[in-house]
Amino acid sequence: MTGTVAGGPADDRRARERRGVALAVIATAQLMVMLDMTIVNVALPSIQRELHFSSTNLTWVVDAYVLVFGGFLLLGGRAGDLYGRTRIFAGGVALFTASSLVGGLATGQAGLIAARSVQGLGAALLAPGALALVAAIFPEGHERTRAMAVYAAMTGAGGALGLVIGGLLVEVSSWRWVLFVNVPIGTALLIGTVMVLPRIDGHHGRLDVLGALTVSGGMSLLVFGLVRAPKAGWTDAVTLGAFAGAVALLAAFVVTERRTREPLIPLGFLVDRNRSAGYLVILLVGGAMLSLLFFLTQFLQEVLGYSPLVTGVAYLPIPAMVASTSLLLSRLRRHPPVRALLTIGPLLIALGLWWASRLTAGSSYLHVFTALVLAGLGMGLSFVPLTLNAVSGVEPHRQGLASSLLNTGQQIGGALVLAVLVTVSATVTRHAVIGSPAGPGSLVHASIHGFQAALTGGALAALAASVLAAALLRSPTELPVGSAAVVVGPAPPAHTEGRS
Repeated sequence: MTGTVAGGPADDRRARERRGVALAVIATAQLMVMLDMTIVNVALPSIQRELHFSSTNLTWVVDAYVLVFGGFLLLGGRAGDLYGRTRIFAGGVALFTASSLVGGLATGQAGLIAARSVQGLGAALLAPGALALVAAIFPEGHERTRAMAVYAAMTGAGGALGLVIGGLLVEVSSWRWVLFVNVPIGTALLIGTVMVLPRIDGHHGRLDVLGALTVSGGMSLLVFGLVRAPKAGWTDAVTLGAFAGAVALLAAFVVTERRTREPLIPLGFLVDRNRSAGYLVILLVGGAMLSLLFFLTQFLQEVLGYSPLVTGVAYLPIPAMVASTSLLLSRLRRHPPVRALLTIGPLLIALGLWWASRLTAGSSYLHVFTALVLAGLGMGLSFVPLTLNAVSGVEPHRQGLASSLLNTGQQIGGALVLAVLVTVSATVTRHAVIGSPAGPGSLVHASIHGFQAALTGGALAALAASVLAAALLRSPTELPVGSAAVVVGPAPPAHTEGRS
């Protein structure tokens, strides 16, 4: 009888439906992580007023999350490979949800910063697992491409959506809801994880503890130096100490990886030309896009006079373009042409940033809209092939590592490019103030010059990503995606999660 024989059309349909529900859980988790990269930003003035933050300490509300997230991504990815992706993913969701609740209830500065740090740790545990789970659950071919497109859409659109949702929540409620909003989402994700995600076992091996400590410490110090440099200066003693410590720890990590039998990152893993090129591209694209959100947000509010809510709504072209472009790519019956897309996508991002750099005090929203459409289209064309490229040909027991390296590239690239461009903007603004006649509009005029210089720098970063993709990615451009799929559904009693 049709539908009663295992492997028949009805079973195939049910398996696809279960995978679709699993994708909804994973994509929502990725969206939650990306939202929190920006959702708090629009609430900073309210947080400062209520908790009496100084301007210097206020930056740690954002930086604590970025610092821990960027520093522990590699550890989170490898832990998922060894101890079970679903287990580590669920642990990350639980940490993220609980710390969001604690942060929303915070009555002091230390409590809020500590909660944001734990949020970053939760994100570092769940983000690599999200992409690795997609690669493991969905079979090679059109179905995986479609799933990766959904995942990429959440990654690309999350930052801009964070500004929209953050502005709305602050406008209609209070800053605490930019954290509280994660609680119902995280709770639903935990239930979904238990009910629909497969319990994928870890693999034989042990965690390279020394490697994990050195790389996490080194990455954390690197991010710390990058977020401190624009405020304290690149020659500040603490900044230089952070960079020196990062170099020392990362050098120790390389030595450790060469000597250990089970390295956290086998150095040969980075030899693959396509994979390494993809990491370089995401580093530059991530930096370009973060610089657009950072500087354009200030321009819209400080120069054009937009409110936080209107500023957030102004960014809607980005998630709209990312989602629609990702949807179109997901309908391709063959693997998307990775090299072509990673040449064209960053080029469009560069055009969007360059056009944004032409903004003046008299510019209309049509100018802003055009820049955001170009950047959003470029993001949509970039993130799907970058995501596919990251896990192409990777053995199942290293997919968490591949995923964490992609996420790390994006975070480090964002911090590095933004740190440089903040310095550029401040320098150009300072020189413009010195060279301008005194007057009420001189500071605004100088600030515009600074924003324009920074956005031009972001455009150059995206252009460099386009050139690197064209020069380094190999042909054929339709990359094989090599890992087995697993059936999504209730796990049999004998199948337990953990090290096999």
